[in-house]
Amino acid sequence: MDGLRRLRFCKSMAPFLFLLLLVVSGTIADEDAFIGVNIGTDLSNMPSPTQVVALLKAQQIRHVRLYDADRAMLLALGNTGIRVTVSVPNEQLLGIGQSNATAANWVARNVLAHVPATNITAVAVGSEVLTTLPNAAPVLVSALKFIHSALVAANLDSQIKVSTPHSSSIILDSFPPSQAFFNRTWEPVMVPLLKFLQSTGSYLMLNVYPYYDYMQSNGVIPLDYALFRPLLPNKEAVDANTLMHYTNVFDAIVDAAYFAMSYLNFTNIPLVVLESGWPSKGDSSEPDATIDNANTYNSNLIRHVLNNTGTPKHPGIAVSTYIYELYNEDLRPGSVSEKNWGLFDANGNPVYILHLTGSGTVLANDTTNQTYCVAKDGADRKMLQAALDWACGPGKVDCSPLLQGQQCYEPDNVVAHATYAFDAYYHKMAMAQGTCYFNGVATITTTDPSHGPCKFPGSAGRNNTFVNDTSLAPSSNSTSSGSQSQYVYSSSTLMSFMIFGILVWSAVFL
Repeated sequence: MDGLRRLRFCKSMAPFLFLLLLVVSGTIADEDAFIGVNIGTDLSNMPSPTQVVALLKAQQIRHVRLYDADRAMLLALGNTGIRVTVSVPNEQLLGIGQSNATAANWVARNVLAHVPATNITAVAVGSEVLTTLPNAAPVLVSALKFIHSALVAANLDSQIKVSTPHSSSIILDSFPPSQAFFNRTWEPVMVPLLKFLQSTGSYLMLNVYPYYDYMQSNGVIPLDYALFRPLLPNKEAVDANTLMHYTNVFDAIVDAAYFAMSYLNFTNIPLVVLESGWPSKGDSSEPDATIDNANTYNSNLIRHVLNNTGTPKHPGIAVSTYIYELYNEDLRPGSVSEKNWGLFDANGNPVYILHLTGSGTVLANDTTNQTYCVAKDGADRKMLQAALDWACGPGKVDCSPLLQGQQCYEPDNVVAHATYAFDAYYHKMAMAQGTCYFNGVATITTTDPSHGPCKFPGSAGRNNTFVNDTSLAPSSNSTSSGSQSQYVYSSSTLMSFMIFGILVWSAVFL
């Protein structure tokens, strides 16, 4: 669609362009984005399928991906409505890719035996085949076609899509995204694969791991950029060819895949991220595999996806994503981090509490609803002022209650007003990890800071309503506003700043 925007149509073509845009958009995203989870089973104390399903229900998880087609698990998922992606393991791929009959038997045993009671919606054929099992690459597309043919014979092809998950490493020269292309070694596979996805109405499955991109960048990629935390404007990644700004690694990788497909003349194939996450524990060589970073990444990722933010190339287009993964898998070989990607332990206890209040019900295990973000005692007034500027400007907080004559104007000082703005931002961002920091001048408290007629967000009575946003508070590696304070604190200049901010943001984004 970027190509369409570059073309200069006369007025007579406008209705056609509008209709074409609707068709393409509908093809790419016919429903809102969703969050799912991957369910690995390399646990020494793997919960029973009934226990797994109970956890899924309790966490309102409505989409799951299995790494096989385990009969007991599929039976337990029956009559739950949970949408299931089953998988053909890599070790079965060669047999299925070489025999239509073998593929048909696999579908009969692992799909037809369970539908419609179990809501199977996709089959993932293999896993990262091109990079982990290259000798099977020649039969990969055949395997997809054979599985699809069996579904067609059962009249299930419209309900159950067939695809194969790829590592993002098959995309070369991924930044800037507009220059990205698939490893040309695999073009003899990718071209027929993309033709298959297009002709069957399926989607590209991609595994996106900003953690590994960050770890392998030797310091080039900032941690905040990988965690969806904000950077200063001059630190944001800009694609020089499109002038698109990238504020996180996830979007850059997804757009690189879109551009790589368009390089091969495929522009209307949707994309689903089948794996993404962050480890909560690592060894000495993995200092950023921490609970705090895992919480920050997954909380911000879930909010980013559920907001239907899309990417710079396709804003507003759903990029549904499956979190890797439900449980910590203690039996997985490799480094410490390999065993610690899970959201829960084997007993169903959360490894950390995701901060997702206000982002829907999925994975809503946040027990810290009654917390507030306030100015820290003894905080530097100039830093408070700068943070207040940011919150009421780029942070998009509604600071109108702080105007003279409004309910939160008194007391008229920077500490009180910064406290209101901090808390408003904190709750606007659903109390996500890292959104009550403001360069160290803010802190979380359980004491309601409301006073008199001024009711703070999160208290029993509220002055107004806030919605989720994807702009994140200044982090430890950025300044509060990215520039000097644009106004000296006073109620009379607050409105001027708000108007100025609206004009600036309008000029940039409209």
